[in-house]
Amino acid sequence: MEAYQKLIPIGIIHSPYSKAEGTPIQSAYAEGAEDSIEILPEFWDGLSDLDGFECVWLIYFFDRTAYPRLKVIPFRDIIERGVFATRAPSRPNFIGLSVVRLIKIDGLTLRVADTDILDGTPLLDIKPYIPDIDSFPGSRAGWFDANTVERKIAD
Repeated sequence: MEAYQKLIPIGIIHSPYSKAEGTPIQSAYAEGAEDSIEILPEFWDGLSDLDGFECVWLIYFFDRTAYPRLKVIPFRDIIERGVFATRAPSRPNFIGLSVVRLIKIDGLTLRVADTDILDGTPLLDIKPYIPDIDSFPGSRAGWFDANTVERKIAD
């Protein structure tokens, strides 16, 4: 049971973004960017049946975040907010989440599009995106519903 008490990378995300500046702030703003994910050989069997999904959730480690903050100014706002009401990387557990398009699986390499993740980021998990379960059109989005900042790239 001890082996399951640690988070271990299952792969590495490769993208054209080497630093936060210039990286799309969400995968929805990264349209067209194509990248790859290198899955470690011991996790190859876990890729079975994934190729039928158009989109997948990537769960990854914010390995370049210096320290957690409980109050942040989100890229799409000018007001300080609680970190749990944002998608800022300065989180207590440095865990990121993005939906990307799965283009194809080529052996241990996933070809993906629309990523907003830095090159070399450790991948912790992959989950299929299921529209009937993962989409709630019309849901309230707190402060985001009223924001007027159109920033889509990290500065």
